[in-house]
Amino acid sequence: MGAIDRLQQIGNQISGGATPKGRAKLLEKNPDDIVVTCALRTAITKGGKGAFKDTFASDLLAGALKGILERSKIKPELVEDIVVGTVLAPGGGATEMRAASLVAGFPVTTAVRTLNRQCSSGLQACVDVANAIRSGMIEIGIGAGVESMSTQYGPGAVSEFSELLESHPEAANCKVPMGVLSEQMAKDRNITRAQQDAFAAASFQKAVAAQKAGLFKEEIYPIKAKYTDPKTGETKEVLVDKDDGIREGVTVESLAKIRPAFAKDGTIHAGNASQVSDGAAAVLLMKRSTAEKLGQPILGKFVAASIVGVPPLLMGIGPWKAIPKVFELTGITKDDVDIFEINEAFASQCLWCANELGIPAEKINPKGGAIAFGHPLGCTGARQVSTLLYELRRRGQKIGVTSMCIGTGMGMAAVWVAE
Repeated sequence: MGAIDRLQQIGNQISGGATPKGRAKLLEKNPDDIVVTCALRTAITKGGKGAFKDTFASDLLAGALKGILERSKIKPELVEDIVVGTVLAPGGGATEMRAASLVAGFPVTTAVRTLNRQCSSGLQACVDVANAIRSGMIEIGIGAGVESMSTQYGPGAVSEFSELLESHPEAANCKVPMGVLSEQMAKDRNITRAQQDAFAAASFQKAVAAQKAGLFKEEIYPIKAKYTDPKTGETKEVLVDKDDGIREGVTVESLAKIRPAFAKDGTIHAGNASQVSDGAAAVLLMKRSTAEKLGQPILGKFVAASIVGVPPLLMGIGPWKAIPKVFELTGITKDDVDIFEINEAFASQCLWCANELGIPAEKINPKGGAIAFGHPLGCTGARQVSTLLYELRRRGQKIGVTSMCIGTGMGMAAVWVAE
């Protein structure tokens, strides 16, 4: 049995029947639950031309962290650790993210570290904080994510491979551009351009409707930024409180006019792939008993997470393998889940994963996704937490899953419960 067959077998193990026992267990409240008492993000803006094009990642993070302090009213000195997911920052962004925490108002006693698990960096940061609390290492922490693709995205994002790495076929596959391998995956999995464009158009339309209805306002923390007008050269301070990548009027027909980006006869283009963007997000976590003691309002709880590896050339299938694994860890099935936030790295991969897992379209990204409002690499995994929990609460629903594919061939997923 080959690797792909083994992956298919795992994917097919996902149960179609609900498990009331598993769902009921998740809905129980216990003192040791790891809960979210505040989750927010900045607006997400278009890389290279949006309102944050001149703003460093550290400044975006400082804004998100200030938002956590303001909205939660937590005493800064109670936060023991801040973990920040970021992908493009030189040196892992360790120095400037520590500095950002100080600017935001945290004392020198609050520790900071950064991590890079590519597109799942923000989620990994939240999970690392949750696990640190669960183990007793800390009592209160913040999982965050940030990316300034305007200032740090480009060819330098991937260093040259040594002869040793180049000589190993699977290792060499790790540096194949994601657009190229996603194009090949779409071809191999028979995902047509029409299907991808329909998925992408729906993402834009859902995001437009959500933005008009004010559904992002709870999760967005407005911050001020300096913006230099490329036409006049004038620099001014602007208040950024709205995602600027969301476009009204996008249809299958309008997307059909866009040229393929990676192959002349290809199906992937700028309209059915995630946008290059800037943004930050942060999530405040602690035990339920701690939250109750401090009078912190509980937005939801973290249950469990999974991380998996898949072939580098098939990185887009990551959620298809990670989601069943987190179901096994939590004892639930897809029918127990009310909302799935699956990152739309490409319409092709998100659509394929959803179809293979049998997830109804109405449960996936109900407010749109990265195709519509962008994917700041390190930010998305943390951004999904606020997007998910606020929407679950608004609908009176409970269980949600966040998931994403990861460059070089991985996938991650997590289960959350709203309150």
